[in-house]
Amino acid sequence: MPTELIIESGRIERNYWKDLWVYRELFYILSWRDIKVRYKQTVIGAAWSIVRPLLTMLIFTVFGKMAKIPYSGSAPYPIMVYAGVLPWQFFSNALSEASNSLIGNSNLITKIYFPRLIIPASSVIVSLVDFAISFVLMLILMGWYHFLPPIQILLLPLFIIMAFLCSFGVSLYITALNVKYRDFRYIIPFIVQFGLYISPVAVSSSVIPAKWRLLYSINPMVGVIDGFRWCILGDEKIYLPGFLISWAVIFLFCIIGVRYFRKTEKTFADNI
Repeated sequence: MPTELIIESGRIERNYWKDLWVYRELFYILSWRDIKVRYKQTVIGAAWSIVRPLLTMLIFTVFGKMAKIPYSGSAPYPIMVYAGVLPWQFFSNALSEASNSLIGNSNLITKIYFPRLIIPASSVIVSLVDFAISFVLMLILMGWYHFLPPIQILLLPLFIIMAFLCSFGVSLYITALNVKYRDFRYIIPFIVQFGLYISPVAVSSSVIPAKWRLLYSINPMVGVIDGFRWCILGDEKIYLPGFLISWAVIFLFCIIGVRYFRKTEKTFADNI
């Protein structure tokens, strides 16, 4: 017999987190739809997930050589740069896609019930797929430069989870704001661009003066990028106090993001 969903006073609140599991297939449906739509009418398809970070890496590499940015690591400079581009590209894509996800799915929100948290979460998952495709270029670079990653490469999934939580927490808050204040979408590109400049994407965070490194680590992407480089390069040591601060900020963003999203979720259908 088909299952029935009975909506009654207080029921949705009591079963919200359980409904995330009940509607788990919606994660797959929305994610797969977004992937197909993103590359449906493109010339090179999913290869854009490689082309974009590749061009970013080339620009930063050329700029770094011209500016003579100090770097004393044993890994080739392009690999060092790309190890920073990978997590940043994931974060910026997730933030950009998730911020407009609710508005883009207004037809679903205004017609049927399901936990709205699924929509921005599926957008972040799509960005995770892009990240996996982009990581292929990292393997190609390692082969090209005959670079063998250290044993801590096995811990990379931990930092991928860290990047996911950072993207998810920030995206939830900004997504909810974008529904309530529609002109907020014009601020998002600025946030992404500004974040690129204050994150150690093109340079190692070790160039930051010691007295500023703790403050610098308030940016949660600093800990994420440092973790990626530690796993991939081996000689990029993690600044432990800053790394712990980055984790704390990420968890704070997740808590604030979820709470604000849940607080404003009831008004989404009215504001879209």
